[in-house]
Amino acid sequence: MSNDIHDAAIIHKDAKIEENVKIGAYSIIGPNVNIGKGSIIHSHVVIDGYTSIGKDNIVYPFSVLGATPQHTKYKGEKSELIIGNNNIIREHVTMHPGTEVGIKKTKVGNNGLFMVGCHVAHDCIVGDNVVFVNNSVIGGHVEISDFVYLGGHSAIHQFCRIGKHAIIGAGTTIDGDIIPFSSVVGSRGFLSGLNLVGLKRRNFSKEDIRMLRNVYRLLFAPEGTFLERLSEVKETYKDNLLISEILIFLDKNSNRQLVQPKMDRF
Repeated sequence: MSNDIHDAAIIHKDAKIEENVKIGAYSIIGPNVNIGKGSIIHSHVVIDGYTSIGKDNIVYPFSVLGATPQHTKYKGEKSELIIGNNNIIREHVTMHPGTEVGIKKTKVGNNGLFMVGCHVAHDCIVGDNVVFVNNSVIGGHVEISDFVYLGGHSAIHQFCRIGKHAIIGAGTTIDGDIIPFSSVVGSRGFLSGLNLVGLKRRNFSKEDIRMLRNVYRLLFAPEGTFLERLSEVKETYKDNLLISEILIFLDKNSNRQLVQPKMDRF
């Protein structure tokens, strides 16, 4: 099937557009852009830089993908924005490529929903099946794991990591790492328990949820040091694949401290 490109779209001759792509009026596609088959680029979209977009993505008006990163040390070096398949990118979303001071690329996975006004900064890694609600933003070098949900107007500080299946409440500011499977709320985010709604929707068993709750209570108990409690979790659950998600996350080097619960939680 041939492409459906509006006569008023401006597409550089060197851009690579695969089959069955639709591009609306007044959209601008730069020379180093690749757009995968079946994607829909609505009107008034700008895609620039070394940007690759996979299959079956939908990009809504006034989004800007691949423009120069907002970093004072960026000097025009070649860097990339790589977007996977089957993402929905709504109006006014911005995604920037990487920088020399980072990994020189920004990577966005598959099946994501990025609502109006969201921002993915330079050198970020965003996993699969994420939801960014309106005006949620992530700073440079942030890592967002699979199935993460960012509430509206939430903000993630640079270099933070958000573990799998975590949910961040609306209007919450995050300045630390978020352990997998958790829920974080409050204007200055604190751990409020498990992401029970998300886990149930994804068919986690009652036994798994009970085990995760036990692990979290142990990790954040008031007795002993965190390293002592972590050692106990490793010994007790060393052969458990689900808990290994938490242990692998905690074993990785990080630039940030863990976000903690309030004393009355867990």
